[in-house]
Amino acid sequence: MSTADMNSMDLNPPDAGTAQADRSNGGTGKGAAPFTPGVISSYGNGWRQLWKYILELFVIGVIFFVIAIPGWAMSSTAERMECAGALLGFMAFFYGLLLINPLEYGMDFAYLKAARGDKLEIKDMFAVFQNYWHAVLANLLVAIIILIGFVLLIVPGIIFACKLAFVPYLVVDRRMETIEAIKKSWEMTRGHAVTVFLMALLAIPIALLGLICLGVGIIPAGMWIQAAFASLYHAVSLQEQSAQAGATAVEA
Repeated sequence: MSTADMNSMDLNPPDAGTAQADRSNGGTGKGAAPFTPGVISSYGNGWRQLWKYILELFVIGVIFFVIAIPGWAMSSTAERMECAGALLGFMAFFYGLLLINPLEYGMDFAYLKAARGDKLEIKDMFAVFQNYWHAVLANLLVAIIILIGFVLLIVPGIIFACKLAFVPYLVVDRRMETIEAIKKSWEMTRGHAVTVFLMALLAIPIALLGLICLGVGIIPAGMWIQAAFASLYHAVSLQEQSAQAGATAVEA
């Protein structure tokens, strides 16, 4: 574990430059207070912001669930049918590729807006369609890269997944093109990849606890996990912008 990765887990308060960077990045500066990127700080911010936007995020989740039903139905039916099974499986694949997967990027963007304290509206989950084809291509390319990594003795796949964790936010929030978003995510997670991995590990007991709570607890547990990862991206973005502002000030 690198020194930068270890430092990413501390909870030191940010400076005023970081707060200013938040406002310049589209945040309101009123909701989520800036914080240092880390496992505990990201889950902490995710928890706080989740309950501020619980209704909007729940409705967004319900809408996504309803839209996803046809895809799940086609996949389930394809497994039980012989002649038409291949066709239904083909349709289910493209339904997921062209609609469900991009909408997952849209949901990530909605959680990002909640994480940074922006005004959140239901329509924000459809903001992905403003950069639709890059969302489709990025999702497909990231999946292929991670799959190749897992074929190469699993560990590279885990590394690739951690390094590309910010791609959905970059595609929708910054409207980056596919390759640009992949390169940027790789750059932004430098020094934070271990944090991403530890957050993913922590998500496992959180999800299990949600299941223990009569099953329905998995819903808020899943929402909390999504809010936490969005919070990490938000914190890293603020840190990056603060560093850029400092470099510009020195040059001036």
